[in-house]
Amino acid sequence: MKKVAVFPGSFDPITNGHIDIIERCNHLFDKIIIAVAYNPEKKGLFTLEERLEMITNIYGHHKNIIIDSFEGLLVHYAKKVGAKIIIRGLRAISDFEYEFQMALMNRRLDDKIETIYMMPHETYSYVSSRLIKEVFQLNGSVKGLVPPIVEMKLQEKFRKKLNK
Repeated sequence: MKKVAVFPGSFDPITNGHIDIIERCNHLFDKIIIAVAYNPEKKGLFTLEERLEMITNIYGHHKNIIIDSFEGLLVHYAKKVGAKIIIRGLRAISDFEYEFQMALMNRRLDDKIETIYMMPHETYSYVSSRLIKEVFQLNGSVKGLVPPIVEMKLQEKFRKKLNK
């Protein structure tokens, strides 16, 4: 039986912290599904299609890494794709309370699906998608904190906003 894991997130945008977790999990599972969450209530910087495109640019050539999107409950999606593991990243203690509540609720919804936590390399332990967007918008450098494709897409996105 293949070990299938889902790594869910908004990935708005994907950061090198996410990449670090994916790379380290790549050795632990037969298949990793990067599941980009779609929530029509949330207005992100990048559209769902743009986020999927950036991640595909990075991982499209990996046979055991699947890029997908989902809407609704994560455990329903995990069950649909045959995943028994949910991978979640923890940066700081502030992430723990929310993640703990989500893991317990997911377990209540489906106790056959486990949640595991991975901490990114300490180089990225403070990096969040929100912080990347803020720093970039204020003309700070995010070099080394996001993949080059993300930096390029941030430049395109903010150039368009400035030209309006």
